[in-house]
Amino acid sequence: MTVADVSVVIAVHDAMPHLADCLASLAGQSIGAPRMEVVAVDLGSTDGSGAQLRRFAARHPGRCRILGPAAAPDGAGAPTDPLDLATAHARGRYVCELGADERLDAEALERLVDAADRWGADVVLARTAGEPPRGVRAATAERVTFADPALAWELSGVRFLRRELITRHGLRRRPDLAAHADQPFGVAALLLAGRISVLADHEHIHPVPGAARRPGAAGCRSAAADRLRGIRAVQEVVEQLAGPGPARDAIRGRHFGWDLPQLLQQPFLALDGPDQAELVREIGRLVDRYCSPGLFVRLPVADRLRLALAQRGELPVLRGLIAHEAVFGPPPEVRRGGRSYAGYPVFRDARLGLPDALFELPGGPAVRPPGWRRLVPRQVRRSARRWRRAWRDARPAKAAGS
Repeated sequence: MTVADVSVVIAVHDAMPHLADCLASLAGQSIGAPRMEVVAVDLGSTDGSGAQLRRFAARHPGRCRILGPAAAPDGAGAPTDPLDLATAHARGRYVCELGADERLDAEALERLVDAADRWGADVVLARTAGEPPRGVRAATAERVTFADPALAWELSGVRFLRRELITRHGLRRRPDLAAHADQPFGVAALLLAGRISVLADHEHIHPVPGAARRPGAAGCRSAAADRLRGIRAVQEVVEQLAGPGPARDAIRGRHFGWDLPQLLQQPFLALDGPDQAELVREIGRLVDRYCSPGLFVRLPVADRLRLALAQRGELPVLRGLIAHEAVFGPPPEVRRGGRSYAGYPVFRDARLGLPDALFELPGGPAVRPPGWRRLVPRQVRRSARRWRRAWRDARPAKAAGS
């Protein structure tokens, strides 16, 4: 038989009734049966999904293969991730990952293959229904790079890529990760791709109405330790594949400017003390190893202050800061020596000795107008003083002899 243009890989486990809609969308693809194949892994379904797959394969002989979780290509050890297993058996020039609770637009595969061939793309980022057009997916583009930092937010969105890219570099997913499991695979594909394109003028992938979220999309609800482990795995891939430059800056800017600081918000206070201490230690290690000074100074003040306290192991101060900010909100702006700073209670704290630059707000130095105190309403100055007093009163007393 001729080599298919695209292999659709699916992992199936108790996916009824949504699997029926998924398979129907594949049967109706405008690209035509000779140009596509389906490789499905049945992970021991007990709800009739396996029978549904077998009926589909019978209606499309030679174009659908069903694998069990223990199948191994060419006698080699079986990949542990079902999508890796399906990809190992795929024969198409491109691979399209599809959830069993998703369906494809009737022209999706034809559009994606034509775009990849026309532009010579190794990865095509496709628009998904229900997601607002933003970032690099806001418009169709023949080429996107990490010069646009928004590409760093697509690490879990690599769903259509050239199979040769996967086989040449031995790309594998990380099923051992409970959160951010798709990101190490996605970041490696984006960093190694010769060209990344975007097809945003059409909704290509549709979640089946009423279906639950795909397991890989639930990382934001995972335990903090699991999320931290996934972030660390991505940094290791970046360290291996990306030298200094916009790609490394964009990916690390995303994680150090969003994912890690998110672990140090109010839910952090609900963790047990030992878990808080371990999380802070691990975040400190990541900052030490992977967050360059150039990246650190570009982070928002609130984020870099949290990371700096974690790096220093200042757990009680960090706890107090998170609790206080949850009650009083963002700190007031204060001016010292013609510069603007975030007036956190720990600003110029003699014991901590944190540098002023840690608190400096964007905009640089400015000339202080004469009589500047008269220009600041008295109630604003009093509010700032109350903020600092409340912080000092709320801080735990220092243990004797410590």
